[in-house]
Amino acid sequence: MNYTPERMNPLKACRLGLDTHQELTIYLRQDSPVCRSEGFSALSRVLVHTDHKHLIATLHMVTGDLLNPGEIGFSESAWKRMELEENVSVWLSHPKPVQSLSYIRAKVYSKELSGEQLKEIIDDIVAGRYADVHLAAFITACGGDNLNIREITDLTKAMVNSGSKIEWGLPLVVDKHCVGGLPGNRTTPILVSILAAAGLIMPKTSSRAITSPAGTADTMETLTNVDLSLESMRAVVEKEGACLAWGGSVKLSPSDDLLIQVERALDIDSEGQLIASVLSKKIAAGATHVVIDIPVGPTAKVRSREAAEILSNNFKAVATTLGLTIRVLFTDGSQPVGRGIGPSLEARDILDVLQNTPSMPQDLRQRSVEVAGAMLEMAKDLPPGEGIKEALSILDSGAAWEKFQAICLAQGALKSPPIAPYRYELIAHTHGTVKCINNRKLAKVAKLAGAPADLAAGVDLHCKIGDPVIHNQPLLTIHAESSGELSYAVEYLEDHLDVIELIEKPKG
Repeated sequence: MNYTPERMNPLKACRLGLDTHQELTIYLRQDSPVCRSEGFSALSRVLVHTDHKHLIATLHMVTGDLLNPGEIGFSESAWKRMELEENVSVWLSHPKPVQSLSYIRAKVYSKELSGEQLKEIIDDIVAGRYADVHLAAFITACGGDNLNIREITDLTKAMVNSGSKIEWGLPLVVDKHCVGGLPGNRTTPILVSILAAAGLIMPKTSSRAITSPAGTADTMETLTNVDLSLESMRAVVEKEGACLAWGGSVKLSPSDDLLIQVERALDIDSEGQLIASVLSKKIAAGATHVVIDIPVGPTAKVRSREAAEILSNNFKAVATTLGLTIRVLFTDGSQPVGRGIGPSLEARDILDVLQNTPSMPQDLRQRSVEVAGAMLEMAKDLPPGEGIKEALSILDSGAAWEKFQAICLAQGALKSPPIAPYRYELIAHTHGTVKCINNRKLAKVAKLAGAPADLAAGVDLHCKIGDPVIHNQPLLTIHAESSGELSYAVEYLEDHLDVIELIEKPKG
């Protein structure tokens, strides 16, 4: 679009230092003549111009002395997007209507969207023409089973084409994704190290947490730099055969990262957008072969084998249309994996497995080897069971740990995970056996403690289903970086003691 700003009523740019996250926000005095002349009011969508840049932002009104007459304030996200300097001249006008919003209204009423309509929606999202409320409407309209396979495929294509794409020029580039819903299931750094040590190419980009206490990028951030540029990512992969980067930093499927922020706030991760999110990142990263891990359990994201089969078939249908070779694994989702839940605590478990320490969580080790083995069998055309043998050999020999260190150092550092200063233990008040562990409620405790924003926050789990426990034995430990967040987590835990259910041992 070509915009010709009116050369009347210029305002001077002022950086207010307000963090509105991804929401592009501007601020005007309530008595500003521009508001009166243009008819702007609070929450108006406004086209903001300089001589070199423009964007659409949401207007907020200031009644105090935060701004001087003739000034316009910018949130941090808007300031950076506009590439501003203090006191630069700024003009405001009404934006042209965003046509793609009408497609979202149609989707609310269950209308099928064309590929071109979905492309226009994604392009407008990336261009910053949507406020968070519009993103929320899109996410909600596409929730449940409101997207058919053709729409999911077209949405995936649109998301891929909205950002950067990497071409490796190789016939085999591997990747993996877990659909989530299982606290502590941080297999990715382990299997990346195994597969890279086996000679496979794995440029792994991961998301930050959506509805969980930690994503792979959050966990890896406690150990190394994950904010890699596209050039840095390519250099690391060319040197070590793999990387462990945050997908948002390399602008692969950038619309996905914008949607994820709102999905996190809504606590929604719908199936159609999940498939588009996952596969768009894999395709943009240049993957040819992908393993999808679907944990199945009563309190996991996918709760039944039937639901897992439907999700698997949809993944395969979209992947096949887009030229990806895919294998789907159904894994145990009945309880958390490992001990730690939260970025730093999960990083500790990863290091224990890679270093083969005696106290390592065996379930995390076994699950990592199973997924790595599945990929080795698919990539190397090995007989069933041989992939797991090779993965175990690489892990036991220390080659995976050596490769992990090399990848981290190539990305800039290998750090020690931080430790939280505040803790609380949940104690067993009886003898018994662990009957069940509620994944969702346990994740809630970890998030209330501050995870994933507070990297050291989370929960340490001291028991598994079927374990015997004795009176006064610690069942879990909450870790927090502030006393206030610890209090929130403890309060929730005390109201939901069925997070861990015991079968009491009969007296006598």
